[in-house]
Amino acid sequence: MADKPDLLHRPRRFYKAATIAPHEGGFAVLLDGRTPKSPAKAPLVLPTQALAQLVADEWEAQVEVIDSTVMPATRLAFTAIDRIRETRAEVAAEVAAYAGSDLLCYWADHPTPLVERQKRDWGGMLDWARAELGLNLQPVSGVIHTAQPPAALASVEALALTMDDFTLAGVAYGAGLLGSTVLSLALRAGAVTGQRALDLSRLEETFQAETWGQDAEAVARAQALAVEAEVLEQWFAALRR
Repeated sequence: MADKPDLLHRPRRFYKAATIAPHEGGFAVLLDGRTPKSPAKAPLVLPTQALAQLVADEWEAQVEVIDSTVMPATRLAFTAIDRIRETRAEVAAEVAAYAGSDLLCYWADHPTPLVERQKRDWGGMLDWARAELGLNLQPVSGVIHTAQPPAALASVEALALTMDDFTLAGVAYGAGLLGSTVLSLALRAGAVTGQRALDLSRLEETFQAETWGQDAEAVARAQALAVEAEVLEQWFAALRR
């Protein structure tokens, strides 16, 4: 019963079918033949057929009402359309800022099993970033912020600025979701799955849960994050097609 008042404030599904069609160099989502608009009144047009289908599938999955909270690809598309093209420099700087405090760079100083797991798994991802992207971030022990080399952050920002709006939107979102620009870039490259990226971002939480147990609220939160990470994996895969 508690959910009903909230549902009343959501628009009812007003269309019979969500489909896609070519549109000015991209692919538009169509609701009974008409293209929905973003909050800034721009048409919902995606750069690849696969990405348009991913978004259209979210619209098709709606039943009685349109619930944007379960439409992460649509929300990300609107971000790319409305925000990225107007604020590319600011978003690239955000991606670099996440790299400046990247989760993978802050290793525990104890207990030893956790440190060994971080060294193996997080260190492996930092090695990947160094080899594949030329990104040299330095890990430290403890949680006190340590500045990363300015050249490394400048290279992240420069890389972000080379991305198209939809890729940049995904990378920025992933950096926030995972607390790590490195993991977001690895997900974009297909070097990790969404679930693997999420597992790496939650490595310390998982270790603590293995040691002390996990409550239902934490399990539910992890499941919700897993859905977002999987959609982000699909987002990047659709952009590569």
